Formats: sequence, structure tokens, C-alpha cells
Amino acid sequence: MTVITAKKAPFRFDQVGSLLRPAALKSAREKFASGEINRAALTETENEEIRNIVNRQIDLGLKAVTDGEFRRSWWHLDFLAGLNGVETYSQNKSYKFKGAKTRDTNVRFIDKVSYNPDHPFFAAFSFLKSIVPEGILAKQTIPSPTLYFRDHRDDEAVNFYHSRADFLNDLAAAYRETIQHFYDLGCRYLQLDDTTWAFLINQIIRAKDAGEKAKYEQLSEDAVTVINEALKGRPEDLTITTHICRGNFRSTFLFSGGYGPVAEYLSRLHVDGYFLEYDNERSGDFSPLREIFAGKSGKKIVLGLVTSKFPELESEALLKKRIKEATEYVPLDNLCLSTQCGFASTEEGNQLTEAQQWAKLKLVVDTAKNVWAEAD
Repeated sequence: MTVITAKKAPFRFDQVGSLLRPAALKSAREKFASGEINRAALTETENEEIRNIVNRQIDLGLKAVTDGEFRRSWWHLDFLAGLNGVETYSQNKSYKFKGAKTRDTNVRFIDKVSYNPDHPFFAAFSFLKSIVPEGILAKQTIPSPTLYFRDHRDDEAVNFYHSRADFLNDLAAAYRETIQHFYDLGCRYLQLDDTTWAFLINQIIRAKDAGEKAKYEQLSEDAVTVINEALKGRPEDLTITTHICRGNFRSTFLFSGGYGPVAEYLSRLHVDGYFLEYDNERSGDFSPLREIFAGKSGKKIVLGLVTSKFPELESEALLKKRIKEATEYVPLDNLCLSTQCGFASTEEGNQLTEAQQWAKLKLVVDTAKNVWAEAD
């Protein structure tokens, strides 16, 4: 039997993290919002549904499992608001997805940012860790610190600082302590989810002049700085990956564009693996993989070839063909397979059924086992 360790992650077949919320969980959330049940009753339902999906993931053969992000409403805002110095508010406008409108929740700074030892995600991870059997990794997902660069949040933050550098230092420190706390709780596999790189790709491509382009290139430099500072001194047996997303809400998206404009920056991140969307032409071709991988034998590229947005099942033959195409730029031994994103970045979820979700994940597992002999 193969021994599963964090340093083997990301795995030949892996997953991004979020899963469709079952009807029982959606009902409990509605009842809690209306005052029909209390927090303890909601938590009991969350616990039961998380146990169910952990077992489903294990039965499928996944080596790392998540809680489906079942305790979250948003993939990012719930975490971002949990650090000290940040609060949620209603911005009276929705995010501009292509063909759908989100709720108007956002976060903003009300003070200097710092680590919160009572962040609710710690209790959530502790529960997940307590129900995952030995030999399976409990995977924790959190938004990248670069999400604080979006919606002018960083402009607001610097009002509390003498300089932007001081803000970046505090932000990195808050994440560094947060990551260490997850480690102390037993986390050995943590993923930074990140839509900011897709935003930067979009802005760099569409820049009107050299000055505007330079602005977003500087933001890219800041992103490398804050992520690497956040990961400084991390334990050697803690695997860190990043997932780069172009937006995921009710099967819609925010951004388009290949990885080329940010490939050099991505190559400098001190992560062990990259979950990269490649489910359609919006992600561009595989050529930027050469620069992102940069010949670093210890890094893995997880190809998100199976879409989580739509129910139609890809053919295994097509997936194998695309994996082979990617080997022109990255050795097969450094490639893995996953869905392009999670299935429910927000509690609304994408437009497919739970059965279709599990069929997608099974396709990832089965294809990887047929491509990589050691994958089982």
C-alpha cells in the first residue's frame, strides 16, 4: 500500500475544494437565516453533511479531502473578514460576472490587518481533521492574500499605514501566523485560491498605455512579495499549492486570457504546485507552462482539464490527448489532473447536479490512473 504524505501532494488525481451544497444544508441555512433554528442546529447539519461528503471523496479514491467549504457562503469573503482589521459590508452592487449577478457582500479594512487566533476557519479545520481517517490528508483551502488587492481594498488599507510596504508586511505576517496555526492543528496540505492573477492578466492585456501596464505589473510584483513572505519559514512537511481561477459563480466567469502575461511572476512563487484552469479557450494554450514550471523538478502543474461549470462529461480520450500536449512544456512526471475549479465557489453552486459533480471527479480519478501507473 502506498504511503500518503503531504510531500506527494498535489496528487495525480486531485480536486480544487468546493462541492455542491446538499439540499439538507441549504434548507438548514435558510432556517437559520429566518430564525427557525439556532446556530447549534445549523452546525449539527453542517457536521452531518461534511461527514457524508468526506466519505464520498474517500470512496472515490481521493487521497486528499476537503469539507466541501460547506460552512462558507463565499469561497473568499468568509475568510478575508475573519482577520483582525477587516469587516463585511453591503456594497450595493454585485460582482460583474458574465451572465449572472452575485449578492452584494464585500469586505473592507477598518484598521491595520493582523492574525486572528479565533478565526472560525480553525474550528472548521479541526472538525475536518477529526473525521478524516489515517492515511488520508485533510486539505485546507483559503483565499490568497492577493485578494486584498481587489476592489480597491488595498487602497483603503494603506489609510491605516505610513506606507504600502508596511501594509504588505502586516498582511504577510497575518497569513504567516494563520498558516502556522493550521499546521499546528494538523494541516499538511494547504491551498491558496487566487482570482487576482486572472484579473492582472486581463488588465495587462487591455492596458491602454505603458503607464497603465506598469501599474498592473507592479501589482504582480506585490503579489509575489506578499505570497512569498507569507510562506517564509513554513514547515518542510507542509505542502502549499495555489489555484488560479478566472471566476466561478453559477457556472459563469469574470476574466479571460492565457497565462503568458503573468507566467514569470507565477514561476517565482514559493509553492509546491499550481492548479491551473484549462477547460476551454479562455485559459489560452499550454505554452506558458514552460516558464511557470521553469524546470523546477520539485514543482507540479495540476491541469484543470475537466470543467466544473457544466454537466457534459469530457471524454477520457480527449483528456489524455491534452495531457500529452502539455508534456511538450512540462514533463509528465510533474503533471497532475483535476477539475478546472470547485463546484460551488459560493453556496449557490454551479449549474449541474450532485450526481454530475461526482461523475466529473470520478473521470479525473479514472483518467489519471490510466495515464500514470503509480496513481492508484
